[in-house]
Amino acid sequence: MLKRILCPRGILLAIFFSLFISSLTFAADKDRVAFQGIVMELDWKKKMITVNERLFAFDQNTIVFNEKGSPIPHDNLKTKTWVFIEAVKDKSQKKVAKKIYLLPKQIDEKEKHLYPFIK
Repeated sequence: MLKRILCPRGILLAIFFSLFISSLTFAADKDRVAFQGIVMELDWKKKMITVNERLFAFDQNTIVFNEKGSPIPHDNLKTKTWVFIEAVKDKSQKKVAKKIYLLPKQIDEKEKHLYPFIK
């Protein structure tokens, strides 16, 4: 009976299926970056922002939001403020910020439900 449950073909099929599903999941997330951190540098001329030592480009399509999710002008971005950033990698593998949310502070797990944009 144990041989039926652990048949080599079934094990291989289960492993293949698991790897296939996980590779799809990782592939979908590989080009998307989303996290919160402190704005360390902001270069308006080069249109670059550094958050937690990660460099991101931004452009006219980048939208800046306040903590309630309402759009605000880009000039509200300042260094040493907390942000939640959503970015994607473009064709040249450069990370481009699509959405930047200003935060009042670091948001911990217990408070994430108050900010629907943080997933």
